[in-house]
Amino acid sequence: MRNVYESAHPLVKHKLTILRDKATKPKKFRELIREIAILLAYEATRDLALAPTTVETPMGLAPGAFLQEQIGLVPVLRAGLGMVEGVWEMMPGSEVWHIGLFRDERTLKPVQYYNKLPVSPTVQVCIVLDPMLATGGSASATVDILKRWGAQRIKYMGIIAAPEGIQTLHDAHPDVDIHLAAVDEKLNEIGYIVPGLGDAGDRQFGTG
Repeated sequence: MRNVYESAHPLVKHKLTILRDKATKPKKFRELIREIAILLAYEATRDLALAPTTVETPMGLAPGAFLQEQIGLVPVLRAGLGMVEGVWEMMPGSEVWHIGLFRDERTLKPVQYYNKLPVSPTVQVCIVLDPMLATGGSASATVDILKRWGAQRIKYMGIIAAPEGIQTLHDAHPDVDIHLAAVDEKLNEIGYIVPGLGDAGDRQFGTG
């Protein structure tokens, strides 16, 4: 698929290995989520539009550029919260909104319980943040919500994905770029990514 980008960066691979380890404690797990999000943000924002400008240095004038587009970060509650801080550090002028979805463990379908979007779009680019792209249901539902709201350009940024989840999101929204740290083998019978890392929300917040 032309718009699926799996990071080949050595630091991403190194940090992801520690993140997967079942012995990694919640504090370290949260730190790694944040650090990987920073690295993925660098790759996911490569094509953002720039406006040329000139700045005065201590030695004279220098050509430069500022981001031309306003960015909205949309973490999917609750697991996506861990990715916000890292990306926000890279783009402190970004707006942050929250969409709450949980997966019905019987049907594996997403159920929305929270939506804090403003009345109309205030940004040009939305980046959906969710560590695990498993069935793809929550990601697709989030993009649906953003498109109905009026978002014009949407990117998805996750850490680990199953091929099934990528296919679901791509089929529903082929215009959405998908940026990932790794693509894993498959989903198991209860909709978890294999080998994955378990439940990203539980491991972040110590509730597993």
